[in-house]
Amino acid sequence: MTEQTALSRLMALCARGEHSQGEMLQKMRLWEIPDDAQARIMQRLVSGRFVDDERFTRAFVSDKIKYNGWGRRKIEQALWAKGIDAALQQRVLDAVSEQEYLDVLRPLLKQKARSLKFENDFERQMKLMRFAQSRGFSIDEIQKALDAVP
Repeated sequence: MTEQTALSRLMALCARGEHSQGEMLQKMRLWEIPDDAQARIMQRLVSGRFVDDERFTRAFVSDKIKYNGWGRRKIEQALWAKGIDAALQQRVLDAVSEQEYLDVLRPLLKQKARSLKFENDFERQMKLMRFAQSRGFSIDEIQKALDAVP
């Protein structure tokens, strides 16, 4: 694949949705684009604002909280996998209030509680805690949300 073809494909991909620099580099490696060409292509994508890691991170965090019901830890892991800088991750995630996480977690726990089979309250609490932890929520957030679940 030529450098120009790769650039055109990546521009088209970025025009359809937000993508990180890490994702673009991964695609170029998969297409076996030489390193010097990768640097030139990435520079063009960034200067043309096709790729903006901060914009991507904000959109990604918002979507994962609202639509997937993820907590901070799971989002951090996903951002790491996408090659987002740790300082940028922290800055964006620190802007999300604990209340936003609780607003997502409470309905998830209520819904999950209806489908659980348990023999006592302790078993029910443990199952709900494991479920919430698998979604990436902290113990403090889980405790606060469980207090509101009947």
